[in-house]
Parts: sequence; structure tokens; C-alpha cells
Amino acid sequence: MRTRPLRSLPLLRPAAFALSFTAVLLGLGACQTTDLSEVTGALGGNPEKSRAAAADPRAEIDQLRERFRANPNDPEVALRYGSALRGTGQRSQAVAVLEQASIASPGNKALLAAYGRALADNGNFQQAFDVLSRAHSPEDPDWRILSAQGATLDQMGRNEEARQYYMTALKIAPDDPSVLSNLGLSYALSNELPKAEEQLRKASAHPDASPRVRTNLAVIVGLQGRMSEAESIVRSGLPPEQANASVAYVKRILERRKIAQRELSPRRDRPVAGEPDKALARALSRSDD
Repeated sequence: MRTRPLRSLPLLRPAAFALSFTAVLLGLGACQTTDLSEVTGALGGNPEKSRAAAADPRAEIDQLRERFRANPNDPEVALRYGSALRGTGQRSQAVAVLEQASIASPGNKALLAAYGRALADNGNFQQAFDVLSRAHSPEDPDWRILSAQGATLDQMGRNEEARQYYMTALKIAPDDPSVLSNLGLSYALSNELPKAEEQLRKASAHPDASPRVRTNLAVIVGLQGRMSEAESIVRSGLPPEQANASVAYVKRILERRKIAQRELSPRRDRPVAGEPDKALARALSRSDD
């Protein structure tokens, strides 16, 4: 049965990202990550503190570990420690920490959001979706969590359902570039590249759009064979070193898709619009850069 965004919220749960559109998808940026959190942004807690913790997580992770061991039921400590673990690539440990904290504080929506995001980062998409649904409600929906829920659905190949969540998020936060970017990438995953480009151009034109949104747009333009235009898009507004890294990333994604196409379809059948582009999904799910 098809999931309906707000009515299904009590059943469910990043962004990713950060996706990681792992994917999640496609939190693509100059640092070449596919972390779900990079796609969806912060899903709970104080964003200023989250950014501070993420800036150099190794610098405080030992201190946070000791604080968490001393008081594992402190939600603020758990949030910061979980963020630091994720920032150092310790995704399974982040899941364990945030799971323990959310059990101790089952009504803490910030913890549930962080726990759901950590699950998605770790590839536990259905469980992430279920947890994140409890982090908000139909009466008080959070557009960021709706967008992250859409990203987890995209990771599970449920692209049409994912778009219902993005559309609902856009009703709350019209023209938000991160949601538009997720929506565009969702279309890309079903090989609807003109629609993907349309949404990503809207996203990249927004004054608050991050460089990773332009990187996502460049990937879609490159997939349509317009590589010189893709390079121009991704270089816009970036210093040379960062621009070169982003261009190299776009090229790697396109090459990975070609390789995945050969592996999945030795006859090199082209994917049909509206059908899942498994080769692109495989290319985007790599996080070893």
C-alpha cells in the first residue's frame, strides 16, 4: 500500500546525504561525500552546537566519550557524542549511542531524529524511516524530517512515495534548495533527467543553495552528455582547488555509472525513463572518496 506522508508519520522516522541520499543519497559537495546528513541538514538539536561539534569531531570525541559513559542518559551529551562519532566515520557506534539514549528518553524528538539519521547513514533505511516518523507528528510536522524520510524511501527504490514526502516538505518550506535538490535527485534515480534538471536548477538558483546543490545539478547535466556545461556549473563561485575537486567528483560519478551499467546490463541496454536507474543508484551509493 502506498505511503502517504502525513498520515503515515506516526509509523516512522537523516540526510543525509546525506544523501547519504548515503545517498543517501546525494549529499554531494566539494568534499565528495554521499552522507545522508549532507542532503538533509540537521534534524534535531541545536544547529550551532551541531556545526561546532562537526567542525573538528576528533578534537572532542574523547572528552565526549567520557561524559557519555558518566551519564549515558543525558540527551545533549548523547547528541553531541553521536554527531562526533558520525563525523569520524564511526557510524555503527553512533547508532549504538543514539539508540541507547533514545531508549532512555523515548519522547525526545531531537534524539529520535538524530538516531534515525544515524540509522540511515549506516544503511538501515527501513528502520531509519520507522524511527524518524516518531520524531514529528501530523500535527507538528518538520519539513527537514519529511525530506529525510523521502531520501530513505529513495534509497529503498520507492521513488514515487519519496516524492510525496518532498512535496509535503515544500508546502511547509517553499523552494527550500535542499528539498528541491532531493526531489531532483529522486527523478534522476528513476531516469527522468529533464525533470531532475528542472528541480535542481530551481534549487541552485536559490540564494541559500550550497555548492553541493550545484554539484548535484552538474551530475545531472553531465548524465545528459553536456560535460562542458556541467564543469561550468560546478566551478561557479568556488575557489580553484575546490572547483577542481568537485569537477573530478562529477567525472567519477559519471564513470562509475558507466561501469555499473556494464555490470548490470552486459548488452548495455539504456534505462527507460520512469524506471529505476540502478546504475546511477550504485554509482551514488559509493562513499569511499
